[in-house]
Amino acid sequence: MTDDHGKKVILLVASLASFLVPYTGSSITVALPAMAAQFSADAVTLGWITSAYIISAAVFIVPFGRYADIIGRKRIFSAGLLVFTLASLLCAFAPTAELLIGARFLQGIGGAMIFSTSVAIITQVYGPGERGAALGITIATVYIGLSAGPFLGGVLTDLFGWPAIFLLNVPLGLATLFITIRSVRDEWAEAAGERFDALGAVVYSVMLFCIVYGMLMVPDPAAPGWIVAGLGFAAVFAWQERRSGAPLIDFSVFSGNRTFVFSNIAAMINYGATFGVGVLLSLYLQYLHGLTAAEAGLILVAQPVVQAIFSPFAGRLSDRIEPRIVSTAGMAVTAFGLFLCIFLSPATPLPVIIGCLMVLGFGYGIFSSPNTNAIMSSVAKRHLGIASGMNATVRSFGQLLSMAIAMACFAVFIGPATITPILYPALMTSVTAAFIIFTALCSIGVLASWVRGTIHGGD
Repeated sequence: MTDDHGKKVILLVASLASFLVPYTGSSITVALPAMAAQFSADAVTLGWITSAYIISAAVFIVPFGRYADIIGRKRIFSAGLLVFTLASLLCAFAPTAELLIGARFLQGIGGAMIFSTSVAIITQVYGPGERGAALGITIATVYIGLSAGPFLGGVLTDLFGWPAIFLLNVPLGLATLFITIRSVRDEWAEAAGERFDALGAVVYSVMLFCIVYGMLMVPDPAAPGWIVAGLGFAAVFAWQERRSGAPLIDFSVFSGNRTFVFSNIAAMINYGATFGVGVLLSLYLQYLHGLTAAEAGLILVAQPVVQAIFSPFAGRLSDRIEPRIVSTAGMAVTAFGLFLCIFLSPATPLPVIIGCLMVLGFGYGIFSSPNTNAIMSSVAKRHLGIASGMNATVRSFGQLLSMAIAMACFAVFIGPATITPILYPALMTSVTAAFIIFTALCSIGVLASWVRGTIHGGD
């Protein structure tokens, strides 16, 4: 049994790690032009600098979640912090774009180890009456990292150069690792002694790589082939898992567990409808409103500030009120915020844009922590690692889906041309079309969130 001090230490290290990983992924988007200038890199290479992390994180999250259940979650969490920190150092001093891509892939492995264990550890040490509040704080730091990353990255790049984005991770990562090793005592190996399904992990990794790579290639004509290949490996994986004595994914977690299944679907839809908003509004503000990167970042900060305020509150509320009700309300507010963004134009006043962002931030904050609470509370302790890993995986899928929608709109209305004033109307059309799709997707998410079932009793 972990005492109150131990719980606070665990919440601290989980929150620090939950900020570091998404901050890095989102902050480099504003640094890509500087990287292109240094490495003389083309658009495809720049895309891989961003995508290498997403691919490795998505591929390795579930295997590491299962392995952590067997050998100990603290051990994998600590190793992940070390890998992520060292990879950040390699990124900062990478002499070529190719080595930077390799370091980003390694960074994704470290991120997978962190996110496959951090939420599981929080769920393990905080009881049902206090879990939502703890998860709310952790989720708030995730969203702060995702949303504040572009602004912080822009400031660091302007002042010190793009390597500063990665160098910031080194002292923070080492400090988090030191606190973890010194102050966190337990290992939480609920599945100790069970066998790790190495063959299933390989098939799963190949399956995810093909699907994720195919999504990142949209609208390239070869994209469907990769996705179909990934679905083929999915069939092989399902067959392998049913005959394995120690499956990588115990499908009994899903079987009859409506709360777990639909809560994950709701999470994927929420990320799919919202992750691309920052990219869309960043371009909209800089090109159509003529703001600098730092000025656009200041506007975009309105969303994570509101979100950070309400995520812990929503988490605590979900300890007393059924998470289905709180999360569905948050999803509905998010859909309304996306709907408002459909009507943005080059003449929209900045206070109106800030208001839209605040509505979105409120919806994000109300949805996320109760939804995660529902996911983690719907499984047995021995499945917490796999549940945490699945939650992180659907988050990655949602992010990829959101970016695929945004990039497809750009491809249809703008094409491969560089954005110049003559293409500003096409950019505005792309942004509007993307928000229409996001609104429709989030509306479907309201239904998925509502039909999930309950964790406090009832249907």
